[in-house]
Amino acid sequence: MGTYIEAGAQGPGAGAALEAAFAQLERAQRLWSFQDPDSELSRLNGAPGRAVSLSPSTLRLLRAARALMRASAGCFDCTVGGALVQAGALPRHAGGAFLARGGADDIELGPHWARLTRPVLLTLDGIAKGYAVDLALRAMRASGAGRGWINAGGDVRVYGDLALPMQRREDDGSMTPLGALRNAAMATSRAGAADPDFPAHIVAPVARQPAAGVWTVVARSAWRADALTKVAATAVPAQRAALIAALGGALVQPHKELLQ
Repeated sequence: MGTYIEAGAQGPGAGAALEAAFAQLERAQRLWSFQDPDSELSRLNGAPGRAVSLSPSTLRLLRAARALMRASAGCFDCTVGGALVQAGALPRHAGGAFLARGGADDIELGPHWARLTRPVLLTLDGIAKGYAVDLALRAMRASGAGRGWINAGGDVRVYGDLALPMQRREDDGSMTPLGALRNAAMATSRAGAADPDFPAHIVAPVARQPAAGVWTVVARSAWRADALTKVAATAVPAQRAALIAALGGALVQPHKELLQ
Protein backbone atom coordinates (compact mmCIF):
# COMPACT_ATOMS: atom_id res chain seq x y z
CA MET A 1 0.00 0.00 0.00
CA GLY A 2 3.02 2.24 -0.21
CA THR A 3 3.09 3.03 3.50
CA TYR A 4 3.88 1.61 6.91
CA ILE A 5 1.22 -0.41 8.70
CA GLU A 6 0.90 -1.02 12.44
CA ALA A 7 -1.72 -3.09 14.21
CA GLY A 8 -2.46 -4.34 17.69
CA ALA A 9 -4.99 -6.85 19.02
CA GLN A 10 -5.88 -8.10 22.48
CA GLY A 11 -7.98 -10.99 23.74
CA PRO A 12 -8.52 -14.59 22.61
CA GLY A 13 -7.43 -15.13 19.03
CA ALA A 14 -5.23 -12.02 18.93
CA GLY A 15 -2.54 -13.74 16.85
CA ALA A 16 -5.05 -15.05 14.33
CA ALA A 17 -6.72 -11.64 14.25
CA LEU A 18 -3.49 -9.92 13.24
CA GLU A 19 -2.83 -12.49 10.54
CA ALA A 20 -6.33 -12.01 9.17
CA ALA A 21 -5.94 -8.23 9.22
CA PHE A 22 -2.69 -8.25 7.26
CA ALA A 23 -4.15 -10.73 4.77
CA GLN A 24 -6.93 -8.23 4.07
CA LEU A 25 -4.43 -5.39 3.65
CA GLU A 26 -2.38 -7.44 1.20
CA ARG A 27 -5.53 -8.24 -0.76
CA ALA A 28 -6.41 -4.55 -0.92
CA GLN A 29 -3.00 -3.84 -2.44
CA ARG A 30 -3.61 -6.44 -5.15
CA LEU A 31 -7.06 -5.06 -5.95
CA TRP A 32 -6.73 -1.28 -5.83
CA SER A 33 -3.12 -0.30 -6.49
CA PHE A 34 -2.75 2.21 -9.34
CA GLN A 35 0.95 1.33 -9.47
CA ASP A 36 0.31 -2.38 -10.07
CA PRO A 37 -0.52 -2.98 -13.75
CA ASP A 38 -2.26 -6.24 -12.83
CA SER A 39 -4.61 -4.86 -10.17
CA GLU A 40 -8.36 -4.78 -10.71
CA LEU A 41 -8.19 -1.00 -10.79
CA SER A 42 -5.57 -1.07 -13.56
CA ARG A 43 -7.65 -3.53 -15.57
CA LEU A 44 -10.61 -1.16 -15.34
CA ASN A 45 -8.51 1.88 -16.27
CA GLY A 46 -7.09 -0.01 -19.24
CA ALA A 47 -10.47 -0.83 -20.75
CA PRO A 48 -12.49 2.37 -21.22
CA GLY A 49 -15.89 1.75 -22.76
CA ARG A 50 -15.92 -1.93 -21.83
CA ALA A 51 -17.62 -3.65 -18.89
CA VAL A 52 -14.98 -5.19 -16.61
CA SER A 53 -15.87 -7.94 -14.14
CA LEU A 54 -14.79 -6.90 -10.63
CA SER A 55 -14.85 -8.34 -7.13
CA PRO A 56 -17.64 -7.33 -4.73
CA SER A 57 -15.16 -5.40 -2.56
CA THR A 58 -14.00 -3.31 -5.51
CA LEU A 59 -17.55 -2.56 -6.57
CA ARG A 60 -18.51 -1.47 -3.05
CA LEU A 61 -15.48 0.81 -2.93
CA LEU A 62 -16.30 2.32 -6.32
CA ARG A 63 -19.89 2.95 -5.22
CA ALA A 64 -18.69 4.73 -2.10
CA ALA A 65 -16.18 6.80 -4.07
CA ARG A 66 -18.72 7.80 -6.72
CA ALA A 67 -21.35 8.70 -4.13
CA LEU A 68 -18.92 10.85 -2.15
CA MET A 69 -17.73 12.55 -5.32
CA ARG A 70 -21.30 13.57 -6.07
CA ALA A 71 -22.17 14.54 -2.49
CA SER A 72 -19.04 16.70 -2.13
CA ALA A 73 -19.53 18.46 -5.48
CA GLY A 74 -16.18 17.13 -6.63
CA CYS A 75 -14.11 18.11 -3.59
CA PHE A 76 -13.40 14.40 -3.41
CA ASP A 77 -12.58 13.24 -6.94
CA CYS A 78 -11.43 9.73 -7.86
CA THR A 79 -11.24 10.51 -11.60
CA VAL A 80 -8.06 12.64 -11.43
CA GLY A 81 -5.64 9.81 -12.17
CA GLY A 82 -4.88 11.33 -15.56
CA ALA A 83 -3.86 14.63 -14.00
CA LEU A 84 -1.56 12.79 -11.60
CA VAL A 85 -0.02 10.79 -14.46
CA GLN A 86 0.60 14.05 -16.32
CA ALA A 87 2.25 15.45 -13.18
CA GLY A 88 4.53 12.43 -12.89
CA ALA A 89 2.99 11.37 -9.58
CA LEU A 90 1.50 8.12 -10.95
CA PRO A 91 2.73 5.73 -13.67
CA ARG A 92 1.11 5.13 -17.03
CA HIS A 93 0.89 1.42 -17.78
CA ALA A 94 -0.65 1.45 -21.25
CA GLY A 95 -0.79 3.63 -24.31
CA GLY A 96 -3.74 5.54 -25.63
CA ALA A 97 -5.16 8.97 -24.95
CA PHE A 98 -6.72 9.73 -21.58
CA LEU A 99 -8.48 12.63 -19.91
CA ALA A 100 -6.88 14.57 -17.09
CA ARG A 101 -10.05 14.21 -15.07
CA GLY A 102 -13.68 13.28 -15.49
CA GLY A 103 -16.91 13.20 -13.53
CA ALA A 104 -18.98 10.83 -11.45
CA ASP A 105 -21.10 9.98 -14.49
CA ASP A 106 -18.03 8.48 -16.16
CA ILE A 107 -18.28 5.55 -13.71
CA GLU A 108 -21.03 3.11 -14.62
CA LEU A 109 -21.61 0.29 -12.12
CA GLY A 110 -23.51 -2.94 -12.59
CA PRO A 111 -24.16 -5.88 -10.24
CA HIS A 112 -20.84 -7.57 -11.05
CA TRP A 113 -19.01 -5.13 -13.31
CA ALA A 114 -17.95 -1.55 -13.88
CA ARG A 115 -17.46 0.48 -17.04
CA LEU A 116 -15.71 3.78 -17.67
CA THR A 117 -17.78 5.64 -20.22
CA ARG A 118 -14.81 7.85 -21.20
CA PRO A 119 -11.02 7.28 -21.02
CA VAL A 120 -10.60 8.58 -17.48
CA LEU A 121 -8.08 7.05 -15.09
CA LEU A 122 -9.49 6.31 -11.66
CA THR A 123 -7.26 6.58 -8.62
CA LEU A 124 -8.56 5.25 -5.33
CA ASP A 125 -5.56 6.42 -3.32
CA GLY A 126 -7.72 8.95 -1.49
CA ILE A 127 -10.12 6.37 -0.08
CA ALA A 128 -8.80 2.82 -0.56
CA LYS A 129 -6.32 2.85 2.31
CA GLY A 130 -9.07 3.72 4.75
CA TYR A 131 -11.39 1.12 3.21
CA ALA A 132 -8.64 -1.49 3.58
CA VAL A 133 -8.30 -0.56 7.25
CA ASP A 134 -12.05 -1.09 7.71
CA LEU A 135 -11.89 -4.53 6.08
CA ALA A 136 -8.84 -5.48 8.14
CA LEU A 137 -10.50 -4.39 11.36
CA ARG A 138 -13.61 -6.42 10.49
CA ALA A 139 -11.38 -9.46 9.98
CA MET A 140 -9.75 -8.85 13.37
CA ARG A 141 -13.10 -8.79 15.13
CA ALA A 142 -14.30 -11.90 13.31
CA SER A 143 -11.17 -13.73 14.47
CA GLY A 144 -12.12 -13.20 18.10
CA ALA A 145 -9.94 -10.33 19.29
CA GLY A 146 -12.07 -8.23 21.63
CA ARG A 147 -10.22 -4.99 21.01
CA GLY A 148 -7.61 -3.66 18.66
CA TRP A 149 -6.43 -0.96 16.32
CA ILE A 150 -4.86 -0.49 12.89
CA ASN A 151 -2.76 2.39 11.61
CA ALA A 152 -2.03 2.42 7.87
CA GLY A 153 0.08 5.50 7.20
CA GLY A 154 -2.05 7.78 9.35
CA ASP A 155 -5.41 6.15 8.66
CA VAL A 156 -6.32 4.77 12.09
CA ARG A 157 -9.29 2.86 13.41
CA VAL A 158 -9.85 1.60 16.96
CA TYR A 159 -12.44 -0.79 18.39
CA GLY A 160 -13.27 -2.30 21.75
CA ASP A 161 -12.60 -0.68 25.12
CA LEU A 162 -9.40 1.00 23.95
CA ALA A 163 -8.52 4.67 24.21
CA LEU A 164 -5.67 5.13 21.75
CA PRO A 165 -3.63 8.33 22.30
CA MET A 166 -3.34 10.29 19.06
CA GLN A 167 -1.03 13.00 17.82
CA ARG A 168 -0.13 14.40 14.43
CA ARG A 169 3.00 15.76 12.83
CA GLU A 170 2.68 19.35 11.67
CA ASP A 171 4.43 20.88 8.67
CA ASP A 172 7.19 22.23 10.92
CA GLY A 173 7.86 18.76 12.33
CA SER A 174 6.27 19.41 15.71
CA MET A 175 3.81 16.94 17.21
CA THR A 176 0.34 18.07 18.29
CA PRO A 177 -1.57 15.91 20.79
CA LEU A 178 -5.13 15.18 19.69
CA GLY A 179 -6.49 13.33 22.70
CA ALA A 180 -7.71 9.71 22.64
CA LEU A 181 -9.55 7.87 19.88
CA ARG A 182 -12.29 5.42 20.93
CA ASN A 183 -14.40 3.19 18.66
CA ALA A 184 -13.85 5.47 15.70
CA ALA A 185 -11.51 6.25 12.83
CA MET A 186 -9.20 9.15 12.15
CA ALA A 187 -7.24 10.09 9.03
CA THR A 188 -4.73 12.80 8.24
CA SER A 189 -3.60 14.15 4.86
CA ARG A 190 -1.12 16.84 3.96
CA ALA A 191 -1.59 19.34 1.14
CA GLY A 192 1.04 21.66 -0.24
CA ALA A 193 3.86 20.03 1.72
CA ALA A 194 7.19 21.75 1.24
CA ASP A 195 9.20 18.58 1.97
CA PRO A 196 9.99 16.83 -1.35
CA ASP A 197 10.30 13.52 0.51
CA PHE A 198 6.60 13.73 1.41
CA PRO A 199 4.92 15.26 -1.63
CA ALA A 200 1.21 15.98 -1.56
CA HIS A 201 -0.91 15.13 -4.55
CA ILE A 202 -4.40 16.32 -3.70
CA VAL A 203 -6.22 17.67 -6.75
CA ALA A 204 -8.82 20.37 -6.16
CA PRO A 205 -11.90 21.12 -8.27
CA VAL A 206 -11.32 23.17 -11.40
CA ALA A 207 -10.24 26.78 -10.75
CA ARG A 208 -9.30 26.03 -7.12
CA GLN A 209 -6.12 24.98 -5.37
CA PRO A 210 -5.90 22.67 -2.36
CA ALA A 211 -5.36 24.57 0.88
CA ALA A 212 -1.86 23.96 2.21
CA GLY A 213 -1.74 22.38 5.62
CA VAL A 214 -2.35 19.21 7.59
CA TRP A 215 -5.96 18.08 7.60
CA THR A 216 -7.41 15.60 10.09
CA VAL A 217 -10.92 14.15 10.12
CA VAL A 218 -12.68 11.78 12.52
CA ALA A 219 -15.52 9.51 11.34
CA ARG A 220 -17.09 6.17 12.20
CA SER A 221 -15.30 4.40 9.33
CA ALA A 222 -11.75 4.78 8.09
CA TRP A 223 -12.73 5.03 4.42
CA ARG A 224 -14.90 8.03 5.17
CA ALA A 225 -12.30 9.73 7.34
CA ASP A 226 -9.65 9.10 4.66
CA ALA A 227 -11.76 10.55 1.84
CA LEU A 228 -12.94 13.53 3.87
CA THR A 229 -9.39 14.74 4.46
CA LYS A 230 -9.33 15.49 0.71
CA VAL A 231 -12.59 17.39 1.09
CA ALA A 232 -11.00 19.35 3.92
CA ALA A 233 -8.12 20.37 1.67
CA THR A 234 -10.24 21.33 -1.33
CA ALA A 235 -13.51 22.73 0.07
CA VAL A 236 -14.34 26.43 0.15
CA PRO A 237 -12.85 27.52 3.51
CA ALA A 238 -16.05 29.04 4.84
CA GLN A 239 -17.93 25.82 4.09
CA ARG A 240 -15.24 23.31 5.09
CA ALA A 241 -16.33 22.20 8.56
CA ALA A 242 -20.04 22.19 7.73
CA LEU A 243 -19.52 20.20 4.53
CA ILE A 244 -17.43 17.58 6.32
CA ALA A 245 -20.07 17.29 9.03
CA ALA A 246 -22.81 16.89 6.43
CA LEU A 247 -20.79 14.08 4.84
CA GLY A 248 -20.46 12.17 8.09
CA GLY A 249 -17.20 13.37 9.58
CA ALA A 250 -15.78 15.94 11.97
CA LEU A 251 -12.88 18.23 11.20
CA VAL A 252 -10.26 18.13 13.95
CA GLN A 253 -8.95 21.59 14.75
CA PRO A 254 -6.30 21.04 17.44
CA HIS A 255 -6.11 24.61 18.61
CA LYS A 256 -9.88 24.75 19.13
CA GLU A 257 -10.91 21.30 20.24
CA LEU A 258 -9.30 17.93 20.88
CA LEU A 259 -10.78 14.49 20.52
CA GLN A 260 -12.84 13.37 23.48
